Amino acid sequence: MDRREEQPGAAGAGAAPALDFTVENVEKALHQLYYDPNIENKNLAQKWLMQAQVSPQAWHFSWQLLQPDKVPEIQYFGASALHIKISRYWSDIPTDQYESLKAQLFTQITRFASGSKIVLTRLCVALASLALSMMPDAWPCAVADMVRLFQAEDSPVDGQGRCLALLELLTVLPEEFQTSRLPQYRKGLVRASLAVECGAVFPLLEQLLQQPSSPSCVRQKVLKCFSSWVQLEVPLQDCEALIQAAFAALQDSELFDSSVEAIVNAISQPDAQRYVNTLLKLIPLVLGLQDQLRQAVQNGDMETSHGICRIAVALGENHSRALLDQVEHWQSFLALVNMIMFCTGIPGHYPVNETTSSLTLTFWYTLQDDILSFEAEKQAVYQQVYRPVYFQLVDVLLHKAQFPSDEEYGFWSSDEKEQFRIYRVDISDTLMYVYEMLGAELLSNLYDKLGRLLTSSEEPYSWQHTEALLYGFQSIAETIDVNYSDVVPGLIGLIPRISISNVQLADTVMFTIGALSEWLADHPVMINSVLPLVLHALGNPELSVSSVSTLKKICRECKYDLPPYAANIVAVSQDVLMKQIHKTSQCMWLMQALGFLLSALQVEEILKNLHSLISPYIQQLEKLAEEIPNPSNKLAIVHILGLLSNLFTTLDVSHHEDDHEGSELRKLPVPQGPNPVVVVLQQVFQLIQKVLSKWLNDAQVVEAVCAIFEKSVKTLLDDFAPMVPQLCEMLGRMYSTIPQASALDLTRQLVHIFAHEPAHFPPVEALFLLVTSVTLTLFQQGPRDHPDIVDSFMQLLAQALKRKPDLFLCERLDVKAVFQCAVLALKFPEAPTVKASCGFFAIGGQASRSLMDCFADILFALNKHCFSLLSMWIKEALQPPGFPSARLSPEQKDTFSQQILRERVNKRRVKEMVKEFTLLCRGLHGTDYTADY
Repeated sequence: MDRREEQPGAAGAGAAPALDFTVENVEKALHQLYYDPNIENKNLAQKWLMQAQVSPQAWHFSWQLLQPDKVPEIQYFGASALHIKISRYWSDIPTDQYESLKAQLFTQITRFASGSKIVLTRLCVALASLALSMMPDAWPCAVADMVRLFQAEDSPVDGQGRCLALLELLTVLPEEFQTSRLPQYRKGLVRASLAVECGAVFPLLEQLLQQPSSPSCVRQKVLKCFSSWVQLEVPLQDCEALIQAAFAALQDSELFDSSVEAIVNAISQPDAQRYVNTLLKLIPLVLGLQDQLRQAVQNGDMETSHGICRIAVALGENHSRALLDQVEHWQSFLALVNMIMFCTGIPGHYPVNETTSSLTLTFWYTLQDDILSFEAEKQAVYQQVYRPVYFQLVDVLLHKAQFPSDEEYGFWSSDEKEQFRIYRVDISDTLMYVYEMLGAELLSNLYDKLGRLLTSSEEPYSWQHTEALLYGFQSIAETIDVNYSDVVPGLIGLIPRISISNVQLADTVMFTIGALSEWLADHPVMINSVLPLVLHALGNPELSVSSVSTLKKICRECKYDLPPYAANIVAVSQDVLMKQIHKTSQCMWLMQALGFLLSALQVEEILKNLHSLISPYIQQLEKLAEEIPNPSNKLAIVHILGLLSNLFTTLDVSHHEDDHEGSELRKLPVPQGPNPVVVVLQQVFQLIQKVLSKWLNDAQVVEAVCAIFEKSVKTLLDDFAPMVPQLCEMLGRMYSTIPQASALDLTRQLVHIFAHEPAHFPPVEALFLLVTSVTLTLFQQGPRDHPDIVDSFMQLLAQALKRKPDLFLCERLDVKAVFQCAVLALKFPEAPTVKASCGFFAIGGQASRSLMDCFADILFALNKHCFSLLSMWIKEALQPPGFPSARLSPEQKDTFSQQILRERVNKRRVKEMVKEFTLLCRGLHGTDYTADY
């Protein structure tokens, strides 16, 4: 009996038993699926019907469901069942039944040619699937036979009906091929057979498209059929006549969309670049659409302009290299490029008035890459031709990047504004790319335009024009090194002259200054020209992101030149923080900026500034520590702790070699005495403990506390040493009361930095032993609810083993229990937890395939260092029947263990063995899945 018949199922209250797949029961189930209001009944009906479709009885009931007296929903199910049986269970069909099945399908298609279109399509798909399974041997001229049978005059169906049915069949045939489950070797044979059969299809399509008597519905179907066939990589020269006919059909509004799709699909074939002569013939056809394009733009016909642009871009983007190679035709290709330029600069604001310009941006990347890939002589010729084109492109892009009027922008939806923002980012990326072609001259060009705009007294300039030019500068300066540009000093001088009356313009001014922060570090005399603008902008909540991020960049890049401005920067920052002008994330950035700033001051100055900066927050925290915990004061506590940790992330008084290029002469000596951060932490330590005592069961507060110390440890490294004993003690108490992953992560940092130093080893060792003991207890109680703790614990163990193996030699540490925990962690479903555990016992089973390399590393290490033990362990581990998978034979397990034990040098080979073994365990060895594994 077929295994599928044994599956239980039901179609709801009125349904028959699962095995009774009769016409009546199928109809009842379909009625239930479509009309029963109860969703549970619908789901049961659907499940039952899916079983029915793949059952042996489907061959019987499918034909009965196609009877003329049935409604289309029932007929559709019958046609779908036939398709499923033919496409998925072809091997079940006896070869002597191929012809009768084919004949029955032809009969049904002929009957439905004047019936339901959705049923007709499913029947055509079924016949297409049958043809693909029989080609080329069992049905050598399948397509030609289809054409001949449907052209027969003795059919009861009228000519147009037969024609449309044939076109539907011919359209779905290549589509079914693309999605078919044919084995790879068969796919190649069938593709070759279909390529030959084009000869039976294309002349028919040409005839139907060109004869005046063909109704619009037929011509539309012809274009869709052609579009389907060209995706089989038909030689472009064989498509010439149909492409030309499709270009002619663009003048018919009913056929426009189908024509565009067909032309774009034909031009975009990967193989098309081989047919240069045909491509050259297409250029005049595309250029011939320019009047229609201009007319569409003038009339606001976005669909037509969009379609014509798609055609021009398809030809240019896919074949620019091939067409550039035809040097004697350079003028016609330049004309195509100019047509695409028109599409880039199409009038109106994206995405409200037009959606076409964005289609063209990738073309400009492709064209530039192709020009720059030529040998020097040819490249020089094309540079001469195309540099002016790319300068024009910059003007066009900056015009398109301009904001609309304030009034118009006010009417845009939030979605339109977001699309416009993304569009400007794409323009920014394009400008950055174009810099490679145009070089420093591009910056000079932008600077000259901005200078003329800001100094002209003839006419008032629009803020939009100024903003766009600055945006161009910013786009380039963000990623290109402009330190040697001779126009940046002039630009810095122009910025204060800009009349900022608009948020968008102010934002771009800020981001432009931020993009030039590295240049300012090399030219500190210019800092005073722009810093007042940034500090003024800090007070405007609408400029929050741009002003804070710019100040942060300046403080990071120019910190050694900022001491004269430090008092002012701290005062303004304190003021905006107290007034709560900025959102949480910008407050954190601002604290990071202040950390960079203070790092370059004398220790006494740092302490003085720290006192004034954080005293208000400490006072607030003291008040909050007295209050009964509630959601409101929790937010305030987490916010204050976040401010402190972000400040300490960047406050680093030690001078590293990479801090500032050429800054050796200005370096302060490494200060004597305690680090300012440590001084502050020691002052607030008791307060933090007090906060913790009330909030110890809140993971967010504990995490915020740990973050202060973790970020300080990472920044200060050895300078943090004075804090180690008291922090270890506090962490131990915290973790003993309520274990939290963040405490383990901080412990890991302490182990990493201080465990190897004799002076700090005792407190770090005591903490390590304590958290290990607590975590082992947690494992005994059941660790499944704490994957984050298990993950962090495994990372801690790995770090300890790597940094200070002595930690595992202590008598108070139960190494066996720790090892057992690692084994348990391997069984967690969370991939990071398994990965962090770095242990191995079973390679098969259901562990994520991405972790197999981790397991292989462990096996390799064991084999290298514990060979005799591994040979025993692996034998014992693989001995139980059905382990690690029931799919494995004893011989396969034996082969695997021998392979592993033999390989002690090549880690890559071990990984391959593990992969092979895993595939065997999963029953996937030798399947298509293996290729992706």
